[in-house]
Amino acid sequence: MNNDRQRLKEILLKKSYNKGTTFTLSSGRESDFYIDVKQTSLDAEGALLCGKQIFELISKHPEEIGAVGGMTLGADPLVTAASIASFLDGKHPIPAFIVRKEAKGHGTGQFLEGQKNMPAGCKVTLLEDVVTTGGTLLQVIDRVEAQGFKVVQIITVVDREEGGAEVLAERGFTLESIFTRTQLLA
Repeated sequence: MNNDRQRLKEILLKKSYNKGTTFTLSSGRESDFYIDVKQTSLDAEGALLCGKQIFELISKHPEEIGAVGGMTLGADPLVTAASIASFLDGKHPIPAFIVRKEAKGHGTGQFLEGQKNMPAGCKVTLLEDVVTTGGTLLQVIDRVEAQGFKVVQIITVVDREEGGAEVLAERGFTLESIFTRTQLLA
């Protein structure tokens, strides 16, 4: 494991991993552990490390990525960190976008924020902080593709290994993770 990835794991375990009580997840499921990646992705060092690890996965993708985005709120710091990491790399800056949970109730009424920075019809990477069932990502995929963009990569910080990767695979998508639950807790 490279030093940045190892350090990210340490921060996730210290700041984001909770065990010992019953937690209700966004999927509605109950769990005896909770991974609150926002506690890491909103930390200066944690954000930097998340951005670098995500950008590394984006850089390995065979197709050129035109934008990186995800559902607010969990993906917000991640898409920003990944976009900044791409800019610091200096080769191909990748703009960020945010998908709203509900369409904006005023102005343009849109679901996607940041579209003016995105090349029309570009290929995008979607980010999620934690994946359990994949339900949120299915919503995001539908909203992004309805705007004419093509989802070609999906990355999560932590895959809880509770069926989300399989749900996405049924729709033809591969889930890439910085850590699976097994890797994080090993």
